[in-house]
Amino acid sequence: MPCSYYHLVFTLPEELNGLAISQPVLLYKTLFDVAWATLNQFGKTEQMQLGMIAVLHTWGQNLSLHPHLHCIVPGGGINKQGKWKKKVRTDKYLFSVKAMSKVFRAKFVALLRDSGNGDGALMNTLFSKNWVVYAKRPFGGPKQVIEYLGRYTHKVAISNHRIKEVTEKEVRFGYKDYRKGGEKKEMTLSNVEFIRRFSLHILPKRFVRIRHYGILSSSWKRGKLQDLQKSLKVKRTVFAPETLLRKCRCCKEGNLVTITIFGQRGPPQDFLFVTQPLSAK
Repeated sequence: MPCSYYHLVFTLPEELNGLAISQPVLLYKTLFDVAWATLNQFGKTEQMQLGMIAVLHTWGQNLSLHPHLHCIVPGGGINKQGKWKKKVRTDKYLFSVKAMSKVFRAKFVALLRDSGNGDGALMNTLFSKNWVVYAKRPFGGPKQVIEYLGRYTHKVAISNHRIKEVTEKEVRFGYKDYRKGGEKKEMTLSNVEFIRRFSLHILPKRFVRIRHYGILSSSWKRGKLQDLQKSLKVKRTVFAPETLLRKCRCCKEGNLVTITIFGQRGPPQDFLFVTQPLSAK
């Protein structure tokens, strides 16, 4: 959509790390549900339907368990009349971070209590802490959002370039200490400890770590979003095939001719049943 996009981060306190290890599906699903419920509630106060793309990360720079949700939120939504409302508030922030943190904490603890997980002492501890909802500066537009998602959606706990040395007993890797302004440091762990920490971030089988909500959900993408883009005169990128003739890689004489362009969801059905090979001209 032709608007600014906001980057929010919902972080869980370390007191929930034990539950993340013993019941990861419950904890991470609750994190997704509560983050959207919180954002959706604030959107309703503005009388609009928002959207969100959420990406789950479970690690910190030193491979410790640090569950948090990166959320991309368009700076606009749909009002009750089905029309696009461009701005929520300003270009600097989406909603009050302190207010969102309190609502996020209350909704999460309530769901956790309803699920029967966590004793009274844990509930009191969770309520006594300030939960973190971090709001970064908004993206300039859709292109920056796509670039961000391309870099962050398929990251793992540690990338190869951070690993400095591997021996028979130890692994040395680099990390940033954000408690000291992102200062670059190095850490050395035994092979067993390194594998233990890395294993903390292997998600349960078939668990979906990238989810879409509201006007960015699958149901909206099946027609509603396209209609909305058309009403706002959004120009959709159309792939244009090359017009220059290219030589056949096999015979080096014939020219390759474009017959059809496959869509993003695969070739047309009639192409799946072609029995005769197509000859090059």
